[in-house]
Amino acid sequence: MSKGSEALPLNFENIKMSDAIQHECGIALLRLRKPLDFYLDKYGSVLYGLDKMILMMEKQHNRGQDGAGLAGVKLNMPPGHRYISRYRSVESNPMQDIYNRIQERVEEQLGGQIDKIRDVDWVKKNLAFACETYLGHLRYGTFGSNSIESCHPFLRQSNWMSRNLILAGNFNMTNTSELIDELVSLGQHPKEQADTVTIMEKIGHFLDKENDRLQSAAEEIHNYNNVERSQFQIENINLQNVMQKASKAWDGGYAMGGIVGQGDSFLLRDPNGIRPAYYYFDEEIAVVASERPVIQTAFNLKFDDIHEVPPGHMIWIKRNGDVLIKKILEPKERLACSFERIYFSRGNDGSIYNERIELGRRLADRVLNAADKNFDKTIFSFIPNTAEISFYGLVKGVENALNKQKIKEVLELKNHPSEKSLLPILEKRPRVEKIAWKDIKLRTFIAQDIVRDDMVSHVYDSTYNIVDKDDTIVAVDDSIVRGTTLKNSILKMLDRLGPKRIIVVSSAPQIRFPDCYGIDMAKMNDFAAFRATISLLKEKNLTSIINKTYANAKSELQKKMEHQINAVKAIYEPFDDDEISDKIAQILTPKSVKAEVKIIYQTVKDLHASCPENLGDWYFTGNYPTPGGNRVSNQSFVNYIEGYSGRAY
Repeated sequence: MSKGSEALPLNFENIKMSDAIQHECGIALLRLRKPLDFYLDKYGSVLYGLDKMILMMEKQHNRGQDGAGLAGVKLNMPPGHRYISRYRSVESNPMQDIYNRIQERVEEQLGGQIDKIRDVDWVKKNLAFACETYLGHLRYGTFGSNSIESCHPFLRQSNWMSRNLILAGNFNMTNTSELIDELVSLGQHPKEQADTVTIMEKIGHFLDKENDRLQSAAEEIHNYNNVERSQFQIENINLQNVMQKASKAWDGGYAMGGIVGQGDSFLLRDPNGIRPAYYYFDEEIAVVASERPVIQTAFNLKFDDIHEVPPGHMIWIKRNGDVLIKKILEPKERLACSFERIYFSRGNDGSIYNERIELGRRLADRVLNAADKNFDKTIFSFIPNTAEISFYGLVKGVENALNKQKIKEVLELKNHPSEKSLLPILEKRPRVEKIAWKDIKLRTFIAQDIVRDDMVSHVYDSTYNIVDKDDTIVAVDDSIVRGTTLKNSILKMLDRLGPKRIIVVSSAPQIRFPDCYGIDMAKMNDFAAFRATISLLKEKNLTSIINKTYANAKSELQKKMEHQINAVKAIYEPFDDDEISDKIAQILTPKSVKAEVKIIYQTVKDLHASCPENLGDWYFTGNYPTPGGNRVSNQSFVNYIEGYSGRAY
């Protein structure tokens, strides 16, 4: 440490086994379809909508960790009164920070006169966030700094109510540079090379055009004065027209929500349904969110009450409260992100729970074969916490296999088996133990690398004195991407228990290709499967395939985006999945580990069988749903070969 420098605190709270995948952003959109006094009379609170928004955002906190934002619009406010409110935070607990700031503001405005909270007119005019329409966002940054400027919702301001735009979303665009060129061709001067700014300005441009159209109609057809013209624009904005024009050239995955200053709100989903979005409406509310259980919990609804936003469609909640479902872009093959089912979404969604169970169950035979089918000497466990449900599925599959063995042993007893001979057979169960414990509050104030590495290796602790030297430990995780935590922590921790063999099981297949639609998986060399494949190619004197793939990827990048194919698939063709998995195990096993280490990944075939409605698998197969994905893959491989560490999109 240099003279005068200070040791920096290390926080390991967000380290997990797969070490790998950033969460995706979460969004929530709520419109109250009744006047505020209705909610006061029925639910006892004029801030009913605000309470529900805070609840929905907290329930989606698993999707966002480094920032949050909440915006609201009040309807029918007189001139001179604030009608748009917005708070954003990048504090360590951003949702709590937003809640505290709103609470402090409310208490300040009430000035100790609590009875005012029941005066709807006073509340509407004076309390921030006493709104009819809300838009919330939870950010898990996949790109850019963790700054307040990077937090949604974004606000495009105007002194004309119908030209204000609030925007938030769960999205990444692959063709930001082309979209910026389009803005430049319109005469604009974008201030950043970021898809959020680009999308905001794109929608804002056509919102302005729509206002111009209505202004001309108000003047030329109706001969309205300025005040009447403004009201005409407020009441007649056609968001379907705006979004069809704005989204025409978008290439990416998105669930994008917004509010126009005059009160219209919307959420648009991409044509392949890559990013998730669910909706519900009745006579009191209209709501859209990234996850179904969030809506169920917040409003006490049944599973079947909630519907998925159709790909390429927009939920449009008009200023007057009408809810319309409009096709904006022609739907394409539905390729919803399978990582939603494996990892991102909360497991209390009934369908996701069952899919994760099935993901685990389908791994049972391969795991048992790797453990020599020795039930007595195999301990089954999981790495906290997202792998827990697929672990249950694996255990169910193991129990089925054990039951078959029990039947065989019972039949071998032949006639007149006794209770004494039956009980030892029937009492056999898989050895299920909690091996790994995650110390989420582990910290140190020592910043040197050697100490840092040692602390990382102890993020997980283990249960001692339950493993024998001839046991096999099976540890289930949701995914293994980079493998850094596996190498630096998990394998060392399990090996300290002294097993004969360690089998690490991933409920997801091998991640081989970058994602460009929302997940932070952008660089080829980050992937353990890619590194293992490159190593195999070099070992087997097949470097010509690397060179040829590089040349082909460079060639593809010279073509227009829509004509490119994914040239990078070629590097994986010489090897089967097991060869690559064995190599991954070899390169991730520390030299200090004495146990035999095996790694088993889910197959793509069984993934599809487990999650039949979410077949988006481009990170596993390289089969991208949009042309931009192929370009990102080609660029990412070229970046790797040329030693460029930047992102490919």
